[in-house]
Amino acid sequence: MVNYKHYTYRVTWSEEDGEYVGLCAEFPSLSFLAETPSDALKNMLKLIKETVKDMAENGEATPEPIAEKDYSGKFMVRIPPEQHRHIVTQAAEQGVSLNRYVSSKLA
Repeated sequence: MVNYKHYTYRVTWSEEDGEYVGLCAEFPSLSFLAETPSDALKNMLKLIKETVKDMAENGEATPEPIAEKDYSGKFMVRIPPEQHRHIVTQAAEQGVSLNRYVSSKLA
């Protein structure tokens, strides 16, 4: 069974709800509202723990934690030819490769 503590958690303020909301990137449909950030996180962890347990008991596959996945460092992005030309020009003007230019912009 996957370790629920290895998932990616975040707490943010919800102006609409007037409370803090606990979120988990691997379970985007789940959230937990609370009056304090610590309560939002604590209860979100409990919710994910229960969800993972329930999924395992029912033979359902649980998402792999983002932190435990291996990444190659490569991904393909399709952009319009005009945009491609523009970023190649920008990279050339800065004297760097297209890869280095785009990587710096993403950082």
